[in-house]
Amino acid sequence: MTRYLNPFLEAFFLTVFFAMIAIPLAKKISWRKREDKRHIHQKEVFRIGGIIMTLAFVLTVLLNKDLVMTSELSGFLIASIILLVVGVWDDIKELFWKIQLFFQMAVSFFVFIFGVRIYCITNLFSGGIINLDLGNTVLISLVLVVFWVVFVINAINWVDGVDGLSGGISLISIATIFFLSFRPEVNQPPVAIIASALMGTILGFLVLNFNPARILAGTSGAMFLGFSVAVLAIFSGTKIATASLVLTIPIVDLIWVIGERIKNKKSIFEADKNHLHHKLLEIGWSQRKIALYYYVITIIISFVALNTKAFGKGIALLISVLIMFLACLMIKKRIIQLKNTKPRLQK
Repeated sequence: MTRYLNPFLEAFFLTVFFAMIAIPLAKKISWRKREDKRHIHQKEVFRIGGIIMTLAFVLTVLLNKDLVMTSELSGFLIASIILLVVGVWDDIKELFWKIQLFFQMAVSFFVFIFGVRIYCITNLFSGGIINLDLGNTVLISLVLVVFWVVFVINAINWVDGVDGLSGGISLISIATIFFLSFRPEVNQPPVAIIASALMGTILGFLVLNFNPARILAGTSGAMFLGFSVAVLAIFSGTKIATASLVLTIPIVDLIWVIGERIKNKKSIFEADKNHLHHKLLEIGWSQRKIALYYYVITIIISFVALNTKAFGKGIALLISVLIMFLACLMIKKRIIQLKNTKPRLQK
């Protein structure tokens, strides 16, 4: 058991230690907080979470004697450093969305070359296995890896608008993969060790990111979280269905926001406050209430994901997505009612 507890504790304390050094340093050098349309935080909260988490995680993995540095793991760590550089660049000076997307696709292709591949997929409604490791299907595997990684990175990045939100959802997702790795049909101790290190890293970050936050994930942190969840889901025997189910809220939020932007004839990459957490703030919810609401829902879905087979996951995913879309519609209707009520009260 210590082989899983030790990396968790090491990553946790390293993250907190680095944060304690980074916060006063950021104040001393007047680390500038980039303003944008999505974020609601105070000026004294610094976007340094990505630097802290990436360094703590990479160091924990490199020092772990129970892990063999395979090509897949090496690719994961190198790609994380690349994303860190790109993310910090965006945190300091906002990058054009095409540049961000290019690097997200580039690191996805990079880890694929290093062996992070989707060798098969499970039909959620029949339980059958589709092999993607032969002939022309390798190209399909590449497309799926790139799409999956980019999709999850942006789903987590876009949900990062309230204290503790992206970190909490990522922590629950990684914990799900951690427990999944002990299943007899999976049985992947190395994945459990990596997941343990990630859980310690994220929990250490959440200590200082939960409302009222002292540090923010920033683009670098959100991309690190999304990238880690996406890659670890592939590591753990391609459990993309499980990860998709656990990530129901950020995935539905991403799809909903894209739909709203298309409806309003805006660029799908233009930052705004149409995300679910922004809408909940608009109807009077506190940041803590929103974060805890997301946590509870995600934990419930995680429990379902861990205790259902392929067909059950497919049904659960459809039901979860439907419920979330209905919730979005109800919240939107509530906001319209509040806006219509205000003019009457003013009269």
